[in-house]
Amino acid sequence: MDYAELQAAFLGAPAEGQTPPRIPDHPARRLRDAAEPIATIGFWGRPAYDRLAELGLDFLTGYVWARTAPLGEPSAPVVVAAFGVFEPSLVTSLYEQARALCSRAQVLAAREAGAVASLHDLLPDLPTGDVAAAVALLRRATDVAAADVAGRPLFAGLTSLPWPANPLGQLWHATNLLREYRGDVHQAANVAAGLTGVQMNLVTEYWIGWEPTAYAGSRGWAPEVMAAADDDLVERGWVADGALTARGQRQRDDIEAQTDAALERVLFPVGDELPALTDLLDRWSAAIVAGGAAPPDPYKRVSG
Repeated sequence: MDYAELQAAFLGAPAEGQTPPRIPDHPARRLRDAAEPIATIGFWGRPAYDRLAELGLDFLTGYVWARTAPLGEPSAPVVVAAFGVFEPSLVTSLYEQARALCSRAQVLAAREAGAVASLHDLLPDLPTGDVAAAVALLRRATDVAAADVAGRPLFAGLTSLPWPANPLGQLWHATNLLREYRGDVHQAANVAAGLTGVQMNLVTEYWIGWEPTAYAGSRGWAPEVMAAADDDLVERGWVADGALTARGQRQRDDIEAQTDAALERVLFPVGDELPALTDLLDRWSAAIVAGGAAPPDPYKRVSG
């Protein structure tokens, strides 16, 4: 997938008349959504894509290898387990292709350089003091989270990396740390609820308001696999008549509440400054979206 294909698949305008996604209003969720375009700039930004392309990677191989590389060089099943919601054979194939093209050190360096260059292009006039203040607040949370990495593999991998020297790199790294921390605990909550990788996607579709299979299909799952997983959700009483049942809604709400609760502990040191931090990150992220370097579709933004 080259950058033009990436833009067509993920960075296009949302459908007209789309209803707002159905998500709870919680401080941890607001921070996550505000930080998402900054945290993922290493995948969506054109300079980031170009740095990875110089190593022979396209968007998909670059995404898998760059996100895996903080873990070291694990076997493919470990990558499948850490990513969770992606179709296993797709992840395995992309990972093996990518590792044959460049080293771990190369992809880590390219990802950081690309993220910094992308943020510099999209946010050229950020006050140095504002960036430093935001990073300091974010590090209050990431330092607490780093004290206990049990069950959080992707987050743990990021904690093993040195902090970037560039202030924008520090902003990207800090938001990425919180993103992977939340993703790890969110996946753990889904697994504890008895959901498979494909079902995590399907239940999120129902919960947010996606068209059926629109989200899961983008993560490589075949139609027959999605159909079988959906049938199982019906048999278990989570889904009926194309929607979550009261039980399914309650279970998915509980998954989200458990995820937010895990974030509350690490965000506690940010204290009363959390709303201001969230607003600041949201403004910067809005500029990234306006610059075409993050999905403008709110459904995509909130589905992690």
